[in-house]
Amino acid sequence: MSVIAIENLHKSFGAFNAVDNLNLTTEDGEFVVLVGPSGCGKTTTMRMIAGLEGSTSGTISIDGENVTDQTPSERDVAMVFQNYALYPHLTVYENMAFCLKVRKWTKDQIDAQVRKTAKALDIEALLERKPSALSGGQRQRVALGRAIVREPRVFLMDEPLSNLDAKLRIEMRAEIVKLCRRLKITTFYVTHDQLEALTMGHRIVVMRGGIAQQIDTPQNIYDTPVNRFVAGFIGSPPMNFISARIDNGALVGPDFRLIPEGSVGDALRSRTGSVIAGVRPEHLSPQVNAAASNVGAIKGRIELIEPLGSQVMIQVSVGSDLISAQFERGPEIDVGKEIVLLHRPNSIHAFDATSERSVLAPAN
Repeated sequence: MSVIAIENLHKSFGAFNAVDNLNLTTEDGEFVVLVGPSGCGKTTTMRMIAGLEGSTSGTISIDGENVTDQTPSERDVAMVFQNYALYPHLTVYENMAFCLKVRKWTKDQIDAQVRKTAKALDIEALLERKPSALSGGQRQRVALGRAIVREPRVFLMDEPLSNLDAKLRIEMRAEIVKLCRRLKITTFYVTHDQLEALTMGHRIVVMRGGIAQQIDTPQNIYDTPVNRFVAGFIGSPPMNFISARIDNGALVGPDFRLIPEGSVGDALRSRTGSVIAGVRPEHLSPQVNAAASNVGAIKGRIELIEPLGSQVMIQVSVGSDLISAQFERGPEIDVGKEIVLLHRPNSIHAFDATSERSVLAPAN
């Protein structure tokens, strides 16, 4: 197990800043997920931790040792790549044993370690096969095994599941989480899939344009995003945003009146002017009777209905905006009909119209 400390890490390619002043210290055995759109700097960060890419400035330390200028082999980290990177002419056993041979382990030590790792990954029956005879999921397990077998200080995983189909991705991400918890090895995991980030990470680093927008637990990032980008990127389906003005703590527009409660409501009572209101689709539900609501409502017209089995997703036009709502099947709804949507208490977010930072976020 290891603690990784990243301080003021910066990487530029000419005038382009790929990673800008990243600061992060892991806990021992923590699973950290780097997530963001393409080009946000997450893979560059991973490569600098691995030693495959030099930093422009800043330091990387493992267990208090500055490894910024060390080679990948000196850092004792193991990487799992998107393309598996298996030797096609070697068997599974030989692929897993290769790095141990390089380290001059004895034949008996290698055999014991490879078979122990293969048992943990449930690939004992595949040891004599070559990669061409394996499915995508099996190849991914072998790639994991090759990284695990050497018992590194740190795991680095760069979108290892992106080549798998949806069902296998779900199965494999559960296996990776269970495996890393059992081994208690500090892990960095890169993905562009926010659902993977939410389900796998102890903490998430949400990146955009080389800058870490927010570093926090999955639940805190979902519940209290620091800005509009994080709010819209984390969560599926994404958060709805509507331009609004503040009226005695409420958020109002031509076809809606939202009444935030809790800390957001408290923050808005001391503000005036315009903001961007945010509400997640799963926090909206249709009004089932004509009684007035004390939590506020959104009035609009149904533009699209998407059945989701036990639930339904609808798109609703609200003035010039289009929002989504997702709720349990129940009331009869049809395209073209008017609908009133109510929001859950404490579910409303508000973002500054200029900076797009949450009204709850401390000033920069």
